[in-house]
Amino acid sequence: MNWKALFILLFLPASWTFISRLNAAIDAAEEAYAKTEYEESIAAHLRLIEEFQFSSENLDFDLGLSYQYAEKLEEATANYDKAIMAQNSFISSMAFNQGGVLLGNKQENEAALSKFKSALIKNPLNEEARHNYELLARWMKRDEERQQQDQDRPEPSEFAKQKKAEADRLVEQFRFRDALNVMTQALEQDETVAAYQEFITNLQEVTEINEK
Repeated sequence: MNWKALFILLFLPASWTFISRLNAAIDAAEEAYAKTEYEESIAAHLRLIEEFQFSSENLDFDLGLSYQYAEKLEEATANYDKAIMAQNSFISSMAFNQGGVLLGNKQENEAALSKFKSALIKNPLNEEARHNYELLARWMKRDEERQQQDQDRPEPSEFAKQKKAEADRLVEQFRFRDALNVMTQALEQDETVAAYQEFITNLQEVTEINEK
């Protein structure tokens, strides 16, 4: 008997069975994710790793998404950190972007901005990462300007506080022009009234709208 032929006959059925089971497990993981059954998706993806020793760049990213939507953020971050090492620049870029989203949600803005930038370096066509980068960069700039304004804003004097209270009473009566006049005249007398500059600006805008 040809022992080589016997070996092939004995080996192939087991191989086919393994491939069939693996494909079924992959389909199960994809189906669970598509149905937004994220806990089930996590279990199915982990089965691929633990039972079949299956690994792929897509799996790391998809498992990260499943963890993220299941609100298991530490696990999601760990899988995105693996996926950013992918040879596939598209997957790496998307992983950087999702990692940035998680950091942004924790208000770790500098680190999030760096992730979005890395996502664009990996794939300049990643429009989601571009949108996130530009939006966060713009917000951070405005926040820095607001903080600077707060630092520069003077402490209101008792006179300024009294005039603000007077203007508030007029606003309650919808007398916006009178409230604006109180504040602008008070500002001419006391520079610390500038502490309420945002309030004065709002009064100006409302008055302009009402008088059109």
